[in-house]
Amino acid sequence: MSPLRSFCYSADAMPETTFQDLVELVARLRAPDGCPWDREQTYATLGPMLVEEAYEVIDAADSGDWSELRDELGDILFQILFYCQIATEEDHFNIDQTIARVHEKMTRRHPHVFGNATAETSAEVLVNWEAIKAEERKASGKKDDKDESLLNGVSSKLPALFEAYQLTTKAARVGFDWERIEDVFAKLQEELSEVRAEIDRPERVQAAVADEIGDLLFVVTNIARQAGVEPELALKSANRKFRRRFHHVETRLRERGSSCGESTLAEMDALWNEAKEIERRAE
Repeated sequence: MSPLRSFCYSADAMPETTFQDLVELVARLRAPDGCPWDREQTYATLGPMLVEEAYEVIDAADSGDWSELRDELGDILFQILFYCQIATEEDHFNIDQTIARVHEKMTRRHPHVFGNATAETSAEVLVNWEAIKAEERKASGKKDDKDESLLNGVSSKLPALFEAYQLTTKAARVGFDWERIEDVFAKLQEELSEVRAEIDRPERVQAAVADEIGDLLFVVTNIARQAGVEPELALKSANRKFRRRFHHVETRLRERGSSCGESTLAEMDALWNEAKEIERRAE
């Protein structure tokens, strides 16, 4: 939970609040006689909190807890306004300009909705999207930039799995992709063999092992993409499942007066399978 959420209240009990009220609240917190902690924040210090809030939004949506999702979306909106308030103070831009900019951009990039273009499928929409972005780059004068790349729009600060997904998604939109998922599975077997070979070397080079494991994860990301699965979310789901099942193992061992450190792998495996069976029945 971000420190920016300093207290809780019942939203249903509050009087009607507008977007402008929230903008003014953030400005008040940053005012000379506002909150000392809020006044100390910078773009750099807000970054980790924005990432945290984004993941909390995802978790709330995945859980189906709609009141929690409502609150988490409020938190991320607060973060956005906080960024814009700092930008306003430093005379970079303001929230109205931010809204106007994204409104204009979304209108321009959806000519099949707001113009005369046609796009019958999501794939056609994405192809058009990349073409429009390419035209925008040319119009901005970046066409002669030797370092300009389709992939520049993917932040290198993203979590590695999500970055790999975004990179290959971008490349696929211009036709740089495997034609069939079977071809990706063949590549997966090739990468597995290369990982095994590096690990089995008499004089193992750890950097080479890491490199091959990276290639393996990259291919798995492509399998997920080809299957229509967002790998970061899939792995998050697997992490939650592991937490849940391991907690069951710990709980059952405590009920027996034992712990993981005092139990055999066979005993823990049996309880793990018990947790899986409970989940299967619940489904």
